[in-house]
Amino acid sequence: MKKVLSYLKPYYLPMTIALVLMLVELVVELMQPLFIAKVINEGIMVKDMQAVMLWGGIMLGLALLGFASGVINSFFASYVSQHYGFDLRKSLFAKIQSFSFANFSQFPTATLITRVTSDVTTMQNLMFMGMRIMLRAPLMLVGGLIMSLFVNMKLAFILVVVSPILFFFLVWLMRTGFSHFHAVQERLDHANSVLRENLLGMRLIKSFVRDKHEEQRFLDSNEQLMDRTVKALRLVETAVPTLTLVMNASILLILWFGHEQIMAQAGTNVGDVVAIVNYTARMTGALSMISMIVTNISRARASALRIEQVLDAEADIVEKDNLDPKQAIGAGKVNFDKVSFHYPDHAIPVLEDITLEVNPGELVAFLGATGSGKTTMFQLIPRLYDVTEGSVLVDGQDVRDLSLDLLRGAIGYVPQEALLFSGTIADNIRWGRTHASDEEIIDAAQRAQIHDTIMKLPKKYETVIGQKGVNLSGGQKQRLSIARALVRRPKVLLLDDSTSALDVKTEGRLLKSLPTDSCTTLLITQKISTAMRADRVVLLDDGKLLAMGTHDELMSQSELYRRIAESQFGEEAVSLV
Repeated sequence: MKKVLSYLKPYYLPMTIALVLMLVELVVELMQPLFIAKVINEGIMVKDMQAVMLWGGIMLGLALLGFASGVINSFFASYVSQHYGFDLRKSLFAKIQSFSFANFSQFPTATLITRVTSDVTTMQNLMFMGMRIMLRAPLMLVGGLIMSLFVNMKLAFILVVVSPILFFFLVWLMRTGFSHFHAVQERLDHANSVLRENLLGMRLIKSFVRDKHEEQRFLDSNEQLMDRTVKALRLVETAVPTLTLVMNASILLILWFGHEQIMAQAGTNVGDVVAIVNYTARMTGALSMISMIVTNISRARASALRIEQVLDAEADIVEKDNLDPKQAIGAGKVNFDKVSFHYPDHAIPVLEDITLEVNPGELVAFLGATGSGKTTMFQLIPRLYDVTEGSVLVDGQDVRDLSLDLLRGAIGYVPQEALLFSGTIADNIRWGRTHASDEEIIDAAQRAQIHDTIMKLPKKYETVIGQKGVNLSGGQKQRLSIARALVRRPKVLLLDDSTSALDVKTEGRLLKSLPTDSCTTLLITQKISTAMRADRVVLLDDGKLLAMGTHDELMSQSELYRRIAESQFGEEAVSLV
């Protein structure tokens, strides 16, 4: 937990104030039974009202001091815990933002959500408890025992015998609880994963009438979470009755021995017995709090371990030190130089010995079967992954030698799945470049062939779209995603099968409107009609560059390309040469 606790460093002063106030509150509470004994022994037993008023007044003053200390302590404890949670979430989110795709395969989305929310909240609650009662409870035990010995050593000896037994019981409880609560968090991850899949795939679930199947799948996951949680809480909840039973038995013994000593006039008086019973009752309450603290520490320890796993994860895509501040990307020339790649923890190559040059302003289409490596090639250009062998160059510079902000800032990337965000249409296009003017947004929309559609909407560019663009068609979402990339004014534009939902005419107008004079465009497609409009076509098969050339050249030279054309155009394919 060392790294997670290091986020408390900026708050040492308010933490110190909170702990001091907690100690004041503790001292007040420990002194109260002593003054009760004095009220009884020096006032009530001898019928001295002046002594009752004196010690009673002191108790009232101390109670007010304890009350004020407790209120202010809670304020500082809340301040520290809330800011601590904020800093921890901020750091986790920043770390996640630095992850490459390889890191995301290590931490599925559902577990990252749980760690940023549930696990951080657990640590946040632990910090509040730590400054409010975590130290107070054990100190109350120790203080209560010491004060009992000070009042009457013979009666307090019962507590001296019982306390170590209870201490070792709590240590065992904490160690056992850790493993149980770690398992609970893992089952929570799984339940969140099933829930997320269902929310994202709700349309598909409805279409395939899989409601009952998914309900059962979530029920199974939820039941496993419940069973794990019940098992963990059952262990912890046995602590309070056990502690209460032992401490109540101790009170009975104290009352019995106290009565015997009072009757035998062995130096014990009524006030002493009342004071020690009072201390025992306070120790019982402290032990109950400790059992709750043990539960929270066990849960927090598991959460801290999960948070540290994310914070300690090595992001494999990092910038080199001492980068040239004068770096620049101009024409947007892209080279693949003997590039090979395989995914982490997989020995099977996805790309093998790819050598390719894309000239500035060129439109190059990539064709190939599913799994041929097209998308992987695109992901290597902005360094979403790094090559295993060879190098990818932009304007003659190895992408690994470039600043990530410079490299990715010069690239407009439109992935296979069009992803939009909640907000207006203008907000979604401007997401590509925050300070884009209204004129630039309209120009990007016009190039993406979505402007006319937007102008037919009731609020035009201020129309609010739902999460992930649920109120738009597939083609509309694709064109908005392309507009978002175009507004960046990229030097390299990557279109990963992002015109698949467009009709031939719309796609043709879009490709003609691309800024080929200032932008190099790489386009993944499955349509020969699209490839025909490209300057060159790259044909991939099983991670290897099979053929490259114009449409006409490939129709005459590549049997695979001809088969693809014939599958789409039939006998008319011959006339396309």
